Formats: sequence, C-alpha cells, structure tokens
Amino acid sequence: MQNLIDGRAIASQIHTETSQRVAALLQRGCRPGLVFVRVGEDPASQVYVGMKERKSRELGIHSETIVLPAATTQTELLTLIHRLNADPTWHGILVQAPLPPQIDSATIFAAVDPRKDVDGFHPLNVGRLLLGDSGGFVPCTPAGVHELLIRSGVPIPGANVVILGRGNIVGKPMAAILVQKGRTANATVTVCHSASRDIVDHCRRADILIAAMGVPRFVTTAFVKPGAVVIDVGVNRIPDPTAPGGTRLVGDVAFDEVQPIAGKITPNPGGVGPMTIAMLLANTARAAELATP
Repeated sequence: MQNLIDGRAIASQIHTETSQRVAALLQRGCRPGLVFVRVGEDPASQVYVGMKERKSRELGIHSETIVLPAATTQTELLTLIHRLNADPTWHGILVQAPLPPQIDSATIFAAVDPRKDVDGFHPLNVGRLLLGDSGGFVPCTPAGVHELLIRSGVPIPGANVVILGRGNIVGKPMAAILVQKGRTANATVTVCHSASRDIVDHCRRADILIAAMGVPRFVTTAFVKPGAVVIDVGVNRIPDPTAPGGTRLVGDVAFDEVQPIAGKITPNPGGVGPMTIAMLLANTARAAELATP
C-alpha cells in the first residue's frame, strides 16, 4: 500500500537518533535515566510500561519501574514523586495513567519536576507549548503525530487540519503544535468534539484529519475528502470471537474503507503507537542534555 505512513519505520529513525544522543551523553559522563511509576495492576499499563522500559534499555537509557499497590494514597504517591524529583539518577519521570480513583491525576502530573516531565503534562510545559516556547517538553503522542507528518513529506503550512477529540493528552496539544508559526506548522486548525455540529462537513474540508476521540471505526469515507491525509490515534478494544481472548484492537478510523481514498494514512497498529515511545525516549535524552553541564 503506497499511501501508508509507516510509524514503525519512522520511529526506528528517531530511535537511531536518540541512541546517538545517548552515546554522546555517555561520553560526557552522563547516563540518561528514566523511571516509570505504576500504581496497581492494570493489564494495559503493565504492557505499555514494559514496552517503554525494554526500548529504553535497548537505547542505553537507564530505566526502572516502581510498582505501587492499587490502594496507594495520593499523599504516598506525592511523597515518592518528590523523592524522584530530588534524585539526580533520574532525568525523566513517567507516572503511568490511568491512576486509581482515589488519586487525582492533575495533582500528580503537576507534582513532577517540569524539567523531568518527559510526558509533557506539567502545567508549565503545557503553557510553554501553547505560547510557542520551545523550552518545554511536548506530550509524546501529538509530538509523534507531528513527526509522522513532517517525515512523510506532508505539507502542513496553510493546510486545513481537523482534529477529532479535545482531550488534554492528544487533541488540545495537537492543535497547539499545528497552529504555531513555523515552517512545520502554520496550519488552520479546527477541533471537533461531542458537542460539535456538522462534524462530517468539517471533516470533509480537511487536508489533514486526525482522529483521537476513542470511538471505534468512527471515521468512514463520508468524513474524508479524497486525497486527504488521515492519522488514526485511536486505541479501542472491541469484541471479536475469532481473536485470542475474544477481543481485538481497532482505531478510530474504518481503515479498510478509508485507505483507498486517502492520500496518506496511518495503519493501526503500526502507525502512531510506535511514535509515542520514540518521542518519550527522545524527550528523555533531551532532559539529560539539559541537565548536563
């Protein structure tokens, strides 16, 4: 399929660049360190953290996972984060979501030292992104989508971009990235959400359509202008009696239906997912560079 955007191949390019940055840091006497904090035994979180930790080690980044009981209090988690903030071993701190209901995620993300906030969720880094200040860290998934567009040769300046979803993790930061002044942004951005009217009409005007609302196979050909670039960020588990375990993962885009008319499209899996990990580790290398005299 010639119009596929291969997220695995582009992530591999970024991993090679990150490993070179790690090697340069090691020569300067600094080994980048990334610590993962997981609360409880959510199966998906176990898988995601395991993948991130394995890739960290492959690139020469020192990594460790701290697992806390599901009954951990917010105060106990904050105490751990303050300790990790003060530990120079760790240049990046990632608290894996979702967190148990007794813990407020916003409070936890705001407690991470913004200089170690490689997830890009601290309010200071969010504000820097909105202001166009390159000194902060950008959330990994939207940063990965941006790299997919750039490295696939998709023209962004002047493009009509529609983002389906206004979440804090993807939708809002994605809009902030693409609306900035600059040769890899300067887009006209529309954010659609559950209260938007005429969503199909908005999407049909898009040169670049980014689906990040968490609704299985929501985007059909009715939403897509022929030749548009379609980026599928969704991760949804649906019943499938033919699959191991009785379920399978699908995106927010009806891929088989949309792929023939798209100019470029990400597969799912193999599109945005690998890029999230690539950008996390690139952010970790950058955090170590900023911390090394």
